Amino acid sequence: MTTDPTTGPIDERKLLVTRRRFFGLAAGGAGALASTGGVLGRAALGGLFAGESARGAGLGSTTASLGANFASGTHFPAKAKRVIYMHMEGAPSHLDLFDYKPGLRQRFDEDLPESIRDGQRLTGMTSGQTRFPVAPSLFRFSRYPNRQDGAWVSEAMPHTGGVARELCFIRSMHTDAINHEPAITFFQTGTQQPGRPSFGAWCSYGLGNANENLPAFVVLISQGFGNTQALSERFWGSGFLDGIHAGCKIRSGANPVLHLKDPAGVSRIDRRRFLDLVAALNEKEAERTLDPEVATRVAQYEMAYRMQMSVPELTDFSNESEETLAMYGPEVKKPGTFAANCLLARRLAERGVRFVQLFMRGWDAHSNLPSELRLQSDAVDQPQAALIRDLKQRGLLDDTIVLWSGEFGRTVYSQGTLTEENYGRDHHPRAFTTWVAGGGFQPGIVHGATDDYGYNIVRDPVSVHDLHATLLNQLGFDHEQLGYRTEGRDMRLTDVFGRVVPELIT
Repeated sequence: MTTDPTTGPIDERKLLVTRRRFFGLAAGGAGALASTGGVLGRAALGGLFAGESARGAGLGSTTASLGANFASGTHFPAKAKRVIYMHMEGAPSHLDLFDYKPGLRQRFDEDLPESIRDGQRLTGMTSGQTRFPVAPSLFRFSRYPNRQDGAWVSEAMPHTGGVARELCFIRSMHTDAINHEPAITFFQTGTQQPGRPSFGAWCSYGLGNANENLPAFVVLISQGFGNTQALSERFWGSGFLDGIHAGCKIRSGANPVLHLKDPAGVSRIDRRRFLDLVAALNEKEAERTLDPEVATRVAQYEMAYRMQMSVPELTDFSNESEETLAMYGPEVKKPGTFAANCLLARRLAERGVRFVQLFMRGWDAHSNLPSELRLQSDAVDQPQAALIRDLKQRGLLDDTIVLWSGEFGRTVYSQGTLTEENYGRDHHPRAFTTWVAGGGFQPGIVHGATDDYGYNIVRDPVSVHDLHATLLNQLGFDHEQLGYRTEGRDMRLTDVFGRVVPELIT
């Protein structure tokens, strides 16, 4: 744990003062960044202390805003250094993409047997239906070579099928939540209740920052073509962890990061002087209140100052080869598209960003699923496959975890009217498909299975907590030990649940 459970609040405050004085003195010779002197002027050095050096110095959670993170470093040698997490917000249908059930064609419009549904709770959107007619997928499937007997992938995602040798399909995922907001919250934070740190924040806290000119945790959002759900900033928030671990959203358009650009007439020298003055004022405030969030604020100011140079270079694709751009598809030059964000994710990964979160909205197909799923799949299929290939050819896939998932699956029965050409599907938490690549996950395998209806798991179930535990394991952390004490309790991403799934990893 990062905080000694026997330490009381008074002792913690004394330690905080002592550490601040140490860093204030130690930073005295750090050149221009030390110009304000004192402790908070040295919050600017947070990036320098954010990685292994900070953890090696034995810094605890009380100095997290000075760049210190998890005190002990990783618990064991890590297979992965970073994560790219592609969340398909709205929940894509596993039955139409990755979980092939050809036998359903003979059951078209039959009532789903009660023995299969087994009293499962329903959302308010289908609870009033008098029957639950089976809706076979309209999409054809092909078996793509992998390291087993092949992976069945829908015609909607041929490029993804083409990288099946690199993918670890988990067809036996299940979750606790049945509605979007709690389900997304659960997948991002390990609990359905708001206010906990996101997975990306835990990674920032545990791994630290490997690039002082960019945040450890970056968020990219793409607008889809179907029904969209609200995106809450708490999905990438830091919760009770220090605010420096929250995700930084990079937007499309002329100003990728809000408030990063200096106002007209303000020079870089003026900005430096302004930040030095603010740091000096915050120094006095920190000495008065001992509030670590004051140091966090200064560290964020300093990060923004450095990002004024790093972000324009990051988002400029002019140095990418035409071959690379073509690999990601025709939308890659349009900022904010999923293709552009996949390429941006690769550029962030190679610059040492620990956690890149891509949200693709528009997968909530309660009606008109075939048409909406085609549009959504066309937008993501080529770019996500290109990301896998690009990381591999650059030698980054081995130590980068690429995760693809929605918050739950979709029902085998049709929501609303079922026809030969159209159907919708409701939310389904009991079973869905996720895939992972790189970072020491088994390449080219299919793990788990569902019944003939794709409704219940019949082999090797994997919960959200299990997935989180396994992901942390590959990053070098025992999920039961990576924690933070707050409100008298040791908190962790997996709460009191979760197990590492050995069959998924090398």
